[in-house]
Amino acid sequence: MPDKQRSQVKPGRRGQALVLACLSLLLLALMMLLSFNLSYALRQKTQLQQHSDAMAYSMAVLEARALNYFASSNRSIAASYVTMNNAHGYMAAASVTAAMMTAGQKSFAQIAVTEGLKCIACRCSCCGHAIEAGKIAKKFGDAADKYEGKIKNQEGAFTKLVTDLDKMMDIIHKSQKSVFDSTAEALGDGSSHNLSRLRSINAPTSSELNSAVGSLNTGEFNCAIDGKQCSISGKPGNTANKTRAVVMAQVANASRNDWAAKRGGMGAPKYLNQQFLNELQSDIQGEGRTNVLTHDGTSKTVKDKGELDGDASTSNDGSKSAGHEHGRVHTMGWKDAIALPVGYEAEVVSASSGSSHTPSDGHQGTHTFEGTNSRDLASCGGNGNCFMAFRADSSAARDYGQPHVYSYVTQRLRAENVKDAPWQLNDSASVTLKHGDKEGKVTLAADEGAAMSKALVYYHRLGNWSEPPNMFNPFWRAKLHPFTPNEAENVLNKAGNSDAAELASTPKMPL
Repeated sequence: MPDKQRSQVKPGRRGQALVLACLSLLLLALMMLLSFNLSYALRQKTQLQQHSDAMAYSMAVLEARALNYFASSNRSIAASYVTMNNAHGYMAAASVTAAMMTAGQKSFAQIAVTEGLKCIACRCSCCGHAIEAGKIAKKFGDAADKYEGKIKNQEGAFTKLVTDLDKMMDIIHKSQKSVFDSTAEALGDGSSHNLSRLRSINAPTSSELNSAVGSLNTGEFNCAIDGKQCSISGKPGNTANKTRAVVMAQVANASRNDWAAKRGGMGAPKYLNQQFLNELQSDIQGEGRTNVLTHDGTSKTVKDKGELDGDASTSNDGSKSAGHEHGRVHTMGWKDAIALPVGYEAEVVSASSGSSHTPSDGHQGTHTFEGTNSRDLASCGGNGNCFMAFRADSSAARDYGQPHVYSYVTQRLRAENVKDAPWQLNDSASVTLKHGDKEGKVTLAADEGAAMSKALVYYHRLGNWSEPPNMFNPFWRAKLHPFTPNEAENVLNKAGNSDAAELASTPKMPL
């Protein structure tokens, strides 16, 4: 019976199982090679994406550090203004000694005149009083000359201090400019300032940062600084130099200590030398007392001298640094004489147009001051007292002007050498199948992949998250941030990947 069944098998069908088995094995082999290649490609793509993320984050950290440096150095510039204000306050306090002696001279000149008039009217002891009062007035005048000489001796050191502080502000800004240029270079090429180490560690075979995407980064950095040229559409324009100057003047004046801001009050100021006060109030005249009724002083960065003793206006552009002391003295108890209160004033002003000093006899030389932010940022190098200011933006869609950083890199997803990845079979990682005159090609591995990332440089003060971004507090940080569809499309178009850009702009496409 079995022999009969075997004899019924047709000779043409013998060996079909072997052919099907071979085809199945071939398909299994191709599927296995495909899975190896796919796993390798996914590993390479993951590595590339991690490198892109690391690059975007590292560039953002570099930019955040630059902004924090600007904030810290802006504080140093403001501190220079505060120091200059204090110097003007000390010089005004020194100068007021001569003015107070002159007020004493005027007070006794009044007494000499009134006593002289009494002498003419009644020819009594008033005649001697008038002569004596005149002599005391002269002593006050001599004392005023003495203190003016002392002031003049100090003005050389004062002028040098003002000049050096003015120069120091420019030196600080030159360092800001240097930091800006080096940071912009790193944001543009993605490799300067040790950023190239990221590529050598994370993805040695990847491309450099796409140059067009790097230009986007430098554009974002430029647009974060008020006064720099901003080429990104929709961003606010630069504010005027004077507007930025008002900000620095307000910060400088708000940072003054209590003595510089407002000193004095009723009676003689305690910060003046007691020996001088004894001389003024009693030693020169001998009898009676010349009392200080009121005395006030201040020093600040101002637009006009008229703002010294009041709140500076909102248009205070800080073109001058000035100190002011003023008050009144009243002589009482000398003989039976009567004198009216006499005012006095001392003022020291430094400005770009020159300087002024009251009393003028205590003045020599010229203590000039350029003023705050007196030039355009682009031309502000060795002078101008410029500083870096944040370009504020009211739009939440633009992250309130906080800069973005982008990364776009590419890399082959297959091995360069077949010996390192034998599952690729050949350099093209493909298999060609022929059947008769028909031919088919199976590619086992993707050739090249791309990765892009975005980071945000943002301002956050711990404990006060609502504080707006600024360049006076060093609380700038960096983080990876999701793309919006428009951003992704823009970056991909800049990188020359139009097909991916079209996909990115597709509604509801996950990014």
